[in-house]
Amino acid sequence: MKQIAEALLQIEAVTLSPTEPYTWSSGLKSPIYCDNRLTLSFPNVRQVIVDGLVKSVNPTEVDVIAGTATAGIPHGALLADRLGLPFIYVRSSAKGHGKGNQIEGKLEAGARVLVIEDLLSTGMSSIDAAQAIREAGGEVTRIQAIFSYGLPVLEKNLADANLSATSLTTFSELIEVAENTGVLNRSELDSLRDWQEDPRAWSDLVTS
Repeated sequence: MKQIAEALLQIEAVTLSPTEPYTWSSGLKSPIYCDNRLTLSFPNVRQVIVDGLVKSVNPTEVDVIAGTATAGIPHGALLADRLGLPFIYVRSSAKGHGKGNQIEGKLEAGARVLVIEDLLSTGMSSIDAAQAIREAGGEVTRIQAIFSYGLPVLEKNLADANLSATSLTTFSELIEVAENTGVLNRSELDSLRDWQEDPRAWSDLVTS
């Protein structure tokens, strides 16, 4: 949805900086940074995103909405509330105290679960959450994200885990919006596309 891509750029939930790259937690340099938690501070954008999530779901095929901790929790909870469905969230690992839960909330065996994620890069955090749900007896129907970088490694990782994922808007739509609005020049746009094809090679090139 280009409307969402436009909104993410406008409120700077997604920022583009090919000439002064960001450093990810992995240490890689990147010309793009996404923080969809920022959308929660903008009611109109938040509404558009939840509307998009609602349209992406067939309620007759889902029993439970799950949010990934922490960024997938608020949008997942908003979606569950709109649909009148139970909500759970999945930690990156089990707690080291109390009951030691990794999944918070009630998950019945055999329940069909839609996993909500804010961002898909390699997909591993979402896949780990899905695996935890499977191990607890749930059936993961799909991973639904707000935004995806569309990296080649994502499709491989999803296939290896026998999972599918969709997003409300994509890197390609975002770049198209950036091009149409003149946010970036031709050279910068080409640099972003090079990054998407091979983030590690791009990072190595700009740090060499």
